[in-house]
Order: sequence, then structure tokens, then C-alpha cells
Amino acid sequence: MNKTVKIILILVAIIALVWVLKYFKDANSKDVVDYKVEEPFYSSINTKAVATGKLNPEEEIELKPQISGIVDKVLVEEGDVVKKGDLIATIRVVPNEQNLVSAKSRISTAKLSYDNAKVLFERNKTLFEKGVISQQDFENSQLTFNQAKESLNQTQNDYQIIKRGSISGGNSANTNIIAQIAGTILEIPVREGDQVIESNNFNAGTTIATIADMSLMIFEGKLDESEVGKVQEGKEIKVILGAIRNKEFPAKLTFVAPKGIEENGAVQFTIKADVTIDSTTNIRAGYSANAEIDIEARDSVLVIREALLQYNRLTEKPFVEILNGDNKFDKKDVELGLSDGINVEITEGVSEGDKIKVWNKASKDNEDEEE
Repeated sequence: MNKTVKIILILVAIIALVWVLKYFKDANSKDVVDYKVEEPFYSSINTKAVATGKLNPEEEIELKPQISGIVDKVLVEEGDVVKKGDLIATIRVVPNEQNLVSAKSRISTAKLSYDNAKVLFERNKTLFEKGVISQQDFENSQLTFNQAKESLNQTQNDYQIIKRGSISGGNSANTNIIAQIAGTILEIPVREGDQVIESNNFNAGTTIATIADMSLMIFEGKLDESEVGKVQEGKEIKVILGAIRNKEFPAKLTFVAPKGIEENGAVQFTIKADVTIDSTTNIRAGYSANAEIDIEARDSVLVIREALLQYNRLTEKPFVEILNGDNKFDKKDVELGLSDGINVEITEGVSEGDKIKVWNKASKDNEDEEE
């Protein structure tokens, strides 16, 4: 029995020894991780603020009727170029019956007054010629007659305006919608047969057409509160349109809102800029656009790729790992300057010629794919 136990123990010891030897062999045979390194280099850093918005005409007006009625004719189409004074549409008046009856009644009353004043005037004229009445009495009767005649004309004109919308029916008539500026017809929200409401102190009225001068365009966008303090009116900026990505349009900042509006938890400020559009580019109102505003720039500064930075989890301070003579990496705290999102300026902690560890494996793999 003792002999059997000894044999078993010897076998167990041999197996354990073989396992330990194999473990150390495998551990020592693992490949050493070889990290790539990069060196700092000199470059220019430009920081930019980007504002999102739209491109709109600087001068845009809505044409509204001065009288309620039905759209009789629309003489233009969207996209047409018109001149100031061109006829855009005509309105057919649908008179209110009560107002029409009231106007007729006023005409009848004014006609009675006119007929009576006429009879008195003609009688006094005969008497004045015979020397029966004084000149003053004759002139008073003549004045009363002229006033009655004028009142009759006025009531007749009022009746025509209520019934037809105008007296003469010319270009100045209320039923005619005239272009107030030269430009392009952007929108015609009504069609022939639609009912429209006049513009007055209590109602904005129905829009017949929208006209804009497409030669004068402005950028309207929003800028974050963290960047709005770094821009000022009069600064030259660049505008990039969503529909024309391969072209930049110069612009000049003309307005920065003094008050911000909170949107989705962030305070946004409205900015406006005059955009220079060349005659060869076909621009449409409402294009989405981005404005690039240069905030700060530095030339020939020592930079590294921002992907090389690491951050201490406790202090959140940035550091890099620099290769030393023993093929090991030492941590080195760094001070950062400007950043453009790709490269970052190093003001302290790294010198030219240092070999910095590329720790981000994902970034290294991306570089290999690009190559």
C-alpha cells in the first residue's frame, strides 16, 4: 500500500513540474508589444467657429390686397423676374349687400339735397340779376349748391368703390396687386378663385405673392455662447452652401444679437452677414449654409496630433508617453495651446525630436487602412 501511494505522489509531482515548465515557457515566448511612435512637428493652427443657418434675400416683401374679394387673375408665376410697378394679380370684389344698400340710400339723400340746392340757386340767380336780393345771399345759395353737388359725387364714388373696388379701374385701383420692388417671385400662395382678406390695423391680410431681390443675399445663423464673445461686427467670414459644397462665398458680419435664445439646453445667438454672390452662380432663397469664422491663428508652432494625448482619470490633466533609451515609455505632463480638432499646440512638456507613443490602437488601424 505504501508503495502505491509513493508512485502516485511521484506521478503527481512530475505532472505538476511539467505544467509549471510549460507555463513559464509560454509566458516567456509571448511577443513584445511594439508601439508606433510619432514626433512633434511645426505647423500653423487656426481655430474656427462654425455657425449653421440659411441664405435669405436681404430685401423680401409680401404683397397683400387693400380690399377683400376673390382672386380674379394671377398674371405671373413663381420664379418670374418682375419690375417695380408690374401687375401681379387682380382682385374681384364681392360687395356686402348691406353696405351696398346703405350706399344707395346715401346717394338718394344726396340727390334730394342737390336738387333742392339747384332749385334755390337758379331762383336766387334770377332774383340777383333783377336786383331783388343782395350779392351775399346769391353767393350763399351758390355755395350750398356746390356743396350739394360735391356731396352727391362723393356718395356716387363710394358706391362704385363698394361695388367694384375702384372708381377708374386703372393701375392705381385697389383691385390691382402691383409689384412694389423689382425682383424675383419667390412664392404665390394663392390661386385664381381663392378668397382674400384686406390688410388693415386688425388683420395682416392674405399674402398674394412674395417678391425678393436675389442679387442681395444675407446669411442668417446661430452661434454658440462659447464662441459669440470672440466675434465682432465687420469681420470677414466665409459661407459654404449645402447645395454648392465645392465653393466658398465671402461675407461680412453685420449683426450679432445682443440677447441669446436657449435651444436644447444651449444658448444660441443670432448672427447676420452680407454675402457676395457672383452673377454666374444660381442662388435660391432658403439654401442651408454654414459660416466659418476665424477666431485665432498662430503660425509655426510646435504641435502633435490630438489623438496622441492621454488624460489622467483623477486630475483630467493631459499627458503623453515618450520613448526613453531603454525602449520604455515615460509619462510626461504637457501644457496645451490652440487646437483645430486635429492638431494641438504644445507649449510645455514636449520637445522637437521626442518620440511619442501612439497609444490609440483604433487610430493606428485607421492609419494603416488609409495607407
